[in-house]
Amino acid sequence: MREALRRAGRDLRNRRNIEAYVAAGIAIVFAVLSVFGDVVPDNLRWAALFAGIALLVYRLTLPDRPGGGAELLQDRTGFDDRPFTTLLNHAREVRIFAPSAVNLLNPRTCDALRTKILNRADGAVRVVVLDPDQREALRLAGKQLDDSVDFPIQRLEPSLSTTLEQLRTMRTWAVPGDLEYRLFGYNPGFSLVAIDPGERHGVIIVEFHGFHNESTNARMHIELRRSDSEHWYTYWANQFDRIWQAATAPPAERLSR
Repeated sequence: MREALRRAGRDLRNRRNIEAYVAAGIAIVFAVLSVFGDVVPDNLRWAALFAGIALLVYRLTLPDRPGGGAELLQDRTGFDDRPFTTLLNHAREVRIFAPSAVNLLNPRTCDALRTKILNRADGAVRVVVLDPDQREALRLAGKQLDDSVDFPIQRLEPSLSTTLEQLRTMRTWAVPGDLEYRLFGYNPGFSLVAIDPGERHGVIIVEFHGFHNESTNARMHIELRRSDSEHWYTYWANQFDRIWQAATAPPAERLSR
């Protein structure tokens, strides 16, 4: 019973299964009132019954939630139908971790970060990429990300250099929002993007690098919201926080402090 109440509480907080709880609530209320005899007229009882049935039938017509379906599990081609930048339309905070982030931080995304996130005083962008000074870690990451791809079109080290130059340029922008970036010592095997992770409407995208891929576009990613799984949503949000805490500031910024 206690677990059922906790589940109902989670569902209501995440606005999930609302129709079912409305129908159940109506049924419970009328069941209690029926104990007291004729307090509730018969026509009202029948109306409540049919309303509950109608709600449940309507719920059966709704599309399945992405519990392991195509909306939750995708590869990068999923962004063909809905570009990544559309997720930034009403966002305030973006967190990014990737070995080089060269594909994500393309001109289109960087412009969207400038116009949609960094153009507001409370906007914040945090980026973590690999540390180019960690040569052994970079060699191993290159072996995983470059050498195990059938048809590579980029190499890790020049891509990382491109991204770092891009981040240094973005730091010079005269925008009210805040952009920070840090360097991480090794590749944990995934990339992560969190959009407003602390908000109810937040989205977290995790891409798994895997051992071997036909191309970088073939990597699987999951797109999580709190309504999908509170536990795993929080888990991946915390993963970025731990990476951010363990990462170090770029050398130029260390000297300026």
